[in-house]
Amino acid sequence: MKKVFYAFSILMMLSACKSESPTVEYAIISGKVINKGDGLLRLYSGDMSFIDTIQVSDDGVFRDTMRVKFGDFVLYDGKSVTPIHLQQGNDIQVNYDSDNFDKTIKISGVGADVGNYFLAKGKKIKSLQGSGNSYFELEEDTYKKKSNEIKVANEALLDSMTSISNDFRTKEKRNLNYEYLSALNNYESYHKHYAKKPEFKVSEDFLTELEGLDFNNEEDFLSSQAYVSLVSSHYIKKAEKTMELDSTLSRSLATLKSFLSAPNETIKNGLLYNHSKFEISYTDDLETFYKTFMEGSTNENNKKEITKTYSKIKSVSKGNVSPTFTNYENHAGGTTSLGDLKGKYVYIDVWATWCGPCLAEIPSLKKVEKKYHEKNIAFVSLSIDEKKDYDKWKKMVTEKELGGLQLIADNASNSKFVQEYQIMSIPRFILIDPQGDIVNSNAPRPSDKKLIALFNELKI
Repeated sequence: MKKVFYAFSILMMLSACKSESPTVEYAIISGKVINKGDGLLRLYSGDMSFIDTIQVSDDGVFRDTMRVKFGDFVLYDGKSVTPIHLQQGNDIQVNYDSDNFDKTIKISGVGADVGNYFLAKGKKIKSLQGSGNSYFELEEDTYKKKSNEIKVANEALLDSMTSISNDFRTKEKRNLNYEYLSALNNYESYHKHYAKKPEFKVSEDFLTELEGLDFNNEEDFLSSQAYVSLVSSHYIKKAEKTMELDSTLSRSLATLKSFLSAPNETIKNGLLYNHSKFEISYTDDLETFYKTFMEGSTNENNKKEITKTYSKIKSVSKGNVSPTFTNYENHAGGTTSLGDLKGKYVYIDVWATWCGPCLAEIPSLKKVEKKYHEKNIAFVSLSIDEKKDYDKWKKMVTEKELGGLQLIADNASNSKFVQEYQIMSIPRFILIDPQGDIVNSNAPRPSDKKLIALFNELKI
C-alpha cells in the first residue's frame, strides 16, 4: 500500500501548463541512463495511463520525439520514476544512474524548470513525511499540522523558482491546496491500515476544510490530479449512500452511475473513463456496466477505448478458450506451460513479491491448497515480478514455503498472458476447467468463502 501511495503522491505533483505559441509540434526528450534495466523507458501520463516506450541503447543513451501539446508525464525504467513536463518546443535532457537515482538525477534543457520543481518537491515531501509509515501513523492533530507544513514548504519552494511560468505557478498554487485537502480526505483509510486500527473514524470536524469545495471546476480537473481525487471521492461517497438503499447494486456500477450525475460534461466524461478503464475488468455485470458507460459518456475517443477493452474482456469471459502461456520458469526447476495442466482444473494466482494484498492471501491459499491436494485441480502462483526482483521472488518462495506450482511470467506485467486477461491490478485469480476453457477470469480470492462454494458447485 505504501508503494501505491508513493506512486499516487508522484501523480498528485503533476499539474498541466499550457504551451505559449509553440514553434514546433513536438517535444524532444533525450539523455543517458547508467545501470539501465531492461533497455526501455516507459512513458506514462499523469494518471499513469501508458503512453509509449523509449528505447535505450547499449551504452544507456536515448532520444525520442514526442508528439504532444502539453502535459505532465513520468518516465519509469523499472526502478526509478522521473516526473517531467512536456510541451511543444521542449528539448529536455534527463540523465541519472539508476542505482543511485536521488543523488544523480539531472534534468536540463528547454522546459526543464517544471521537472526540476517536481523533483525538488518530491524530496521535500519525503523529508517532511519522515521514514517508513510514520506519517500515516500520526494522530489527527499532528497529521493535519504536518500536512499543512508540507503545503507551506512547497509553496515557498514554488515561489523560489522564478523561471517557472506564471500560468503554471497559478495552477500549482491551487494544486498544492488540493493536495493538502486530499491528504486530509485520505487520512482515515491510511491511518486504519498503517496504525492497525480497522475501526478508526476521523473526528466529526476533521474534514471541515473540505466543506463548500467546488466540484465543478473544469480547469482544475484538467490540471490537478489531487483535485480529480477529491471530485472522485465526492461522487464515490454518494455511491456508497445509494448502495445502502440498494444492496443488490455492485460498488463498481453504483460508482459509475454516481459519476453520471456530474453536471460538467468534461468532468463527467473524465470520471467515467478513469473509473471504467480499470473497473470494467472486474465488474460482475460486464454488459450492464458497458451499456451504462456508453450511454453516459459523450467523449467518442473514450468510448472507442472502452469498447476495445470490452471486446478483449468478452474474449476471456466464461466458456471461452483460455489464453495460454508457454515455458514459464518453474521455481522447482525446468519450465511449465498451461497446456501441461490440461485435464485438471487450474486455479491461477497472479501476484508479485511487492504486492501487500497478494501476500495477505498466502495463508488462505495454503489452506485451500492443502484441502484440495488430492483433488483434480492444480494451483498455480504466477509471479509478474520485474527482472530486478527475480532473486527476491526465488528467495520468498523458498522462505515462505509456498506450495503449488510457482512460476514467473516471461515479461512481468507486459507478458502476453497477463495482457490478454486485461489484468490491471493484483492479486488476480483465474479458474480454468480441464478442457482449457475459462470458468471465471476474475475468480474469488482464497480468503473468500465463495471460492469453496464455487469448487463445490463444480464438484472438484
